[in-house]
Amino acid sequence: MKPVILSVDDDPGVSRSVARDLRRRYGEQYRIVRAESGAGALDALKELTLRGTPVAILLADYRMPNMSGMEFLEQAMDLFPTARRILLTAYADTDAAIDAINVIDLDYYLLKPWDPPEEKLYPVLDAQLEAWCAYDHRAVEDTKIVGHRWSARSSEIREFLARNQLPYRWYMSDESEGARLLAAAGVADDRLPVVITTEGDALIEPSDAELGNRLGLTVSPSEEFYDLVVIGGGQQPRTLRLVGHVPAVRQLIAGEELP
Repeated sequence: MKPVILSVDDDPGVSRSVARDLRRRYGEQYRIVRAESGAGALDALKELTLRGTPVAILLADYRMPNMSGMEFLEQAMDLFPTARRILLTAYADTDAAIDAINVIDLDYYLLKPWDPPEEKLYPVLDAQLEAWCAYDHRAVEDTKIVGHRWSARSSEIREFLARNQLPYRWYMSDESEGARLLAAAGVADDRLPVVITTEGDALIEPSDAELGNRLGLTVSPSEEFYDLVVIGGGQQPRTLRLVGHVPAVRQLIAGEELP
């Protein structure tokens, strides 16, 4: 999974130009995502959060309607706190950019225009990417569960996934990463547990049947009749050894929680 470099500029021509320059230099190793508004960029970041995709750089124009680049970067920090933050500014906005260094912990401000990029854009981004790569940002591609610490239903879901040999990551809702995932999914902490699939879909208070359907488990029999039915076996090794010695027999292994 490629890390993302995201750029946001309300001018479509500038937005395309930035993305073109970024793809030319970084397209092999990074996925380039562009947006033309702060709100659109935040929506893209929320989707990336749910998918577990790392974001390396956030590159935002300072002057945008409805949400300035500084306001966007401030909100984006909650979703990707380790992403490097760069503000694109005109010469007249340099004072505001300098203020942003303290307000939003800005990593760099870049004056427009940046032509030629080989001299004014790429050296800056190379240094920021080097700083970002110094830390471990491996993507989390397992199913994610966010729930309350002592929730019985959260424990049931974790046991359900473990019993069916589905890898998952557990996040408590009162810790920073759990809160970040809930914010990206737009879910309040009174509607837990939430299961986030590897495709980035948020399942709110899901039933076992819904989990099975969305996570690729077989929840309905494929045959009308079976020669051997094992109830409560799940994917346990002992069960698999048992049925493995019965060749040419139509077998159904059902977990005890199935109706």
